[in-house]
Amino acid sequence: MIIFLVILVILGGALLLIYMVRQAFLNKVMEHELLFPDFPESFGKVSLFFISDIHRRTVSDVIINAVKGKADVVIIGGDLTEKGVPFDRVRANLLKLKQIGPVYFVWGNNDYEVDFRLLDAILLESGVKVLDNTAVTFESEQGEKICLLGVDDLNQERDRLDLALLDAHEKSFKILASHYPSITKKIHSQHEIRLVLSGHTHGGQIHIFGFSPQKRGCIKKLENTILLISNGFGTTSLPLRLGAPAETHLITLRKGNNR
Repeated sequence: MIIFLVILVILGGALLLIYMVRQAFLNKVMEHELLFPDFPESFGKVSLFFISDIHRRTVSDVIINAVKGKADVVIIGGDLTEKGVPFDRVRANLLKLKQIGPVYFVWGNNDYEVDFRLLDAILLESGVKVLDNTAVTFESEQGEKICLLGVDDLNQERDRLDLALLDAHEKSFKILASHYPSITKKIHSQHEIRLVLSGHTHGGQIHIFGFSPQKRGCIKKLENTILLISNGFGTTSLPLRLGAPAETHLITLRKGNNR
């Protein structure tokens, strides 16, 4: 009887481990539609592909093929890499993401574990726009504007939201990319930032009986903005997940009112 129970425990542990590995290597694209009453109508709709916390993973062709032709721009929300990841893999991931559309990048804490000057050069060579406390503006034929802002790594106090806002057009629909969701503590109503895209937390990565130091990724309405926190695509330490599967996001923005 004891031997039978031991076998059951071992078998159960092995199945759980397999399941956790599978959750860590999912190629999942979450689709979201967000409506804003002040979204510039002349744009019709804008679709963003958001991927954060790639770390050691290789971006799968499954994801590229699922999103290609559907997204207007790609936003990498930090932790594109980490210590020990070959730069050839980083280049390959960037080339894949560029198949979807123009790529924009914000720094994460793990990106600074590598030779970040070389990483910066690779981003430049690959035609990736780095949003390090800067903004980029998209303008419709009718003159309406959407601004994508990005801030540098908050953990090292490199973030300067004030500079990114200065670089953005005052009368524009503003989207902010930040590796850290805690950037929302620095956002005030007068900034008029409508959406924040973030990662970093991995959605807790592993939840034991539903509990983890971090909450699962989500979209939530805050007092001054809407915040998306992604579970992220890769992992740190062991490539295991439980209750917070790997994910990427296809986000469609349009004018309207959320019910």
